[in-house]
Amino acid sequence: MELELAASTLHLLDRPLEQVFPDLIRLGTGNIELSDSGNHALNPKLVERLQELRASYTLNFSIHAPYADTNLSADDDLIREWILKRIRASIRFASELEARCVVVHPGWTTAVDRFMMGRAWDLNIRSLNWLLRYAEEYGVSLLIENVPQSMPYLMVTVDDFQMFFDEMELQMGMTLDVAHANLQGEVYEFMRRLPAKIRHMHVSDNNGVSDQHLPIGDGGIDWGRVVSSARAMGFSGWLVVESYTGVDESLGRLGSLIHGDL
Repeated sequence: MELELAASTLHLLDRPLEQVFPDLIRLGTGNIELSDSGNHALNPKLVERLQELRASYTLNFSIHAPYADTNLSADDDLIREWILKRIRASIRFASELEARCVVVHPGWTTAVDRFMMGRAWDLNIRSLNWLLRYAEEYGVSLLIENVPQSMPYLMVTVDDFQMFFDEMELQMGMTLDVAHANLQGEVYEFMRRLPAKIRHMHVSDNNGVSDQHLPIGDGGIDWGRVVSSARAMGFSGWLVVESYTGVDESLGRLGSLIHGDL
C-alpha cells in the first residue's frame, strides 16, 4: 500500500467547523483529521452533517481527541472521570463516522506528583487501558501521540514510549508526530525502534527548537528522508499535514516526494 496524504482541520480552527466545510472539500485530499476541540468540538448534530458530507464527497475522517484540558493523569478521581467521559464521546463520534482512528495525547505531571512519585504514570496507563477497552467495543482504533519536549507530558522520548508499551496490559499503536520527534532529534529512532507501533503520522516543519507548525519544506526537516524511512519501515498509513498555514503547498510538496517528482 502507498502512503496516503491527509490534512488536519487545525489550520481552520478559528471558524466553526460547519463554516469550513467548503475548505475541506477544496483541499487536495479526501482524508481529513477532525480536531475535536474549540470551534470544531463535535456533537451529535454536527456528526450527522459530517456523515452527509462524507457520503456526498467521498471523504474519510480521523479524529484528534481534545487535549488542552484532558489530562489522563489528573490526580482527582472525579475530574479524571469527566476527562475520560469527554474522550469517550470522541470515540463514539469516530465510530459513527467510521473514522480511521482517534488520536490522544498522554497524561502529564501535576503539582502533587512530587509527593506521590509514579502516580501520574500509573494513572496514565490505567486511563489508557480503560479507553482502549471502550474503543474496542466501538470498533475504533485508539492511538497515542508523542508530544513536544517542552511540555510536562509523561511520554516524549522513544525510551518513554518503549517503557509505556512494555507496561501496558493491552496492545496500543501510536501516532508519530514527526515535528515533535524532531525537537529531540529522534524522528528516525522512533521509526527504527517502534516500526510495528506507528500506524498514523502527523507532519509539519520546524527549526528543531520549537514546535512551529510550519509548512512542509519551510523548516529544517529532511522530508525526502522522512518519506523514504517511512516506506522502509513498512508504513502505509496517513501523513496528516498539521501546519498552521500553507496546507495546500504542504500537500503538494509531500505528494511530489511520494510520487517521485522531486
